[in-house]
Amino acid sequence: MTSIKEALERSKGQGPSTWSRVSCPCCISSQIEPLVLIQLDEKIQPITKQWIMSVIAAPVKAGGAQLLVHPGEDMKGDMIVVAAPRCTLLRVTEELGLCKTYQDGNMTAFSYEDRDNFSNIDDMQKFLTLAERQYIVKHELDLMRALEDQRIPGIPAPKGKLKARESILQKLEKAGVLRNITPLHDQQCLASLGKQWYSQKSIWGQPLDSVHDYFGGTIAYYFSFLDFYTLSLFPPAILGLFITYFLPSANFTQGNHTEGVGTFKKEDDHPSVSSYIVQAIFSMLWSTIFMELWKRRSASLAYRWGTFNLSEQFQEPRPGFRGELGNNPVTGRLEPMFPDWKRKLRIGLVSVPVVGAFLGLVVLGMLGFYFFEKLVSGWHKGSGSYFTAVLLYVPSIAHIVYTNMLGNVYRNRLSSLLIVTQVVNQFTEVVVPFLVDRFLTSADRNLKDDDPEVDHLQAQGTLPTFPGLFPEYIELLVQFGYLSLFSCVYPLTAPLLLLNNLTEIRTDAYKLCKLFNKPFSAPVANMGVWQLAFEVLSFISVVSNCWLLLLSPRVKILTQEAELSNSQVIVIAVIVEHILITMKMILAFMIPDEPDWVRIKREQIEYHSMQALKKQRIKSSRADDKLVLKTKMGE
Repeated sequence: MTSIKEALERSKGQGPSTWSRVSCPCCISSQIEPLVLIQLDEKIQPITKQWIMSVIAAPVKAGGAQLLVHPGEDMKGDMIVVAAPRCTLLRVTEELGLCKTYQDGNMTAFSYEDRDNFSNIDDMQKFLTLAERQYIVKHELDLMRALEDQRIPGIPAPKGKLKARESILQKLEKAGVLRNITPLHDQQCLASLGKQWYSQKSIWGQPLDSVHDYFGGTIAYYFSFLDFYTLSLFPPAILGLFITYFLPSANFTQGNHTEGVGTFKKEDDHPSVSSYIVQAIFSMLWSTIFMELWKRRSASLAYRWGTFNLSEQFQEPRPGFRGELGNNPVTGRLEPMFPDWKRKLRIGLVSVPVVGAFLGLVVLGMLGFYFFEKLVSGWHKGSGSYFTAVLLYVPSIAHIVYTNMLGNVYRNRLSSLLIVTQVVNQFTEVVVPFLVDRFLTSADRNLKDDDPEVDHLQAQGTLPTFPGLFPEYIELLVQFGYLSLFSCVYPLTAPLLLLNNLTEIRTDAYKLCKLFNKPFSAPVANMGVWQLAFEVLSFISVVSNCWLLLLSPRVKILTQEAELSNSQVIVIAVIVEHILITMKMILAFMIPDEPDWVRIKREQIEYHSMQALKKQRIKSSRADDKLVLKTKMGE
């Protein structure tokens, strides 16, 4: 049998091959680019592997993926190498709604019928990025579905029984036949990217376009957001340093009755009340401006990367989507359907109440603590017994457990928690995986001299799977929460986060390039739900900072000096809170979500799409008129 080494040589036009054949003349090429590696169970039977390859190579109408496949070293091996023919790449590019460079130099939604007018259309490696080509392969593999009930050869029932419209890939995973699907690295491109990215001497700047081309949209957007967020930390970091080390410090301490309610203690190094107010208002304004400017940058990136016109709502449901089979009223396809009213009912009756209940518990816990503290103080003042004296400590203990990060009396704990968290994250994210890679699972340790190409492919499959961006975004969200919610408690939050993120960019890049398998990355137009999460946290920061200031002992002393009752203080706090929220909303409204040039480009695409549709309808109508005329003349 032909080895995979020979197949790779064939991909360079140097020798024979056992790649599956294509029937389309425009897809026949002397060069085939291996894109994806499928790893099967080591004990797989040749008949099962042959069936999987035949399904992958079958046309879409027959339930296949219409891709090119190679059996690896031979039919008894546990590897399948997958490539994509030209027509499949172009067809899916149009289905996804990707925009590509037109002959006039502008980004335009790709149309298969108008393909000859797009730049680099004859070279798929220039027309589509490596990440896009690999994602298209995974996209087509995910969409493979059985057209009727059947049994997978070589797999006994019930594991091998396929139902009509069931995802073939998902069934193979459940049956234990499919171990892993991995996009293949281009070692030369990866080495070049590493030199530009994490090996450069400069501490600033990232090759985001190269990251997007190699790793794809979701990865590129994360690093772009991390880059923009780190740059945006400079203003609050400067303010935090200025408040901590340059502003005159002032504090209120409880004095005796002859000195009044409180006295200034100049030797105290705590920031004054005005400093806290400045920090709180700045954090609110900063978080708003930061998110609005990021939206504009996100829109610019979406245009530059050709993803601002994605047609996600018309794509096939994801393989894990569950529902009753039915005809999609929009596309007419037979696919799993889940009523929209049921989805909204679950959100309204389950998700929202649960989240609201937990938020309510937090608020009730805080109110309950202060109520209990006041109640116990009254008891002790009336009785003066040892029992009530002991009870005086109970509210404080509960306060530490329940709100250990709220209130400026715990500012030292907040700083230590922030610093320790960042150090531990850096260690667990980089040092531990590096040691494991260096001494236990190095991808290059077991390379053989006889067939290094095969070993490189096998080595890629042995690396751990990339855990995804969820922990990375969570870390940034926690950082953003520290900064926007509690910066008035600890002004040095921003400088510490800035120092952490300057190294985080490089360590995350190194980890992605060296320590894990390359992940699949879908074309995206923004950060998705994470953008909403940051916006919600930014809104909550207004409420948080207002009430943290209200609970501050220094502010309490000021209100007592002004002889304000508790109800008056709460009313003033609510008024200030609403004023700040109004300012935030006005500021968000005044800053457009996308630059004018991006909006104009998007509207131009919509206009050209309408014009093309009109021409197509006119052409179709004329063709029908000609057909009717010919029919009448024939009669």
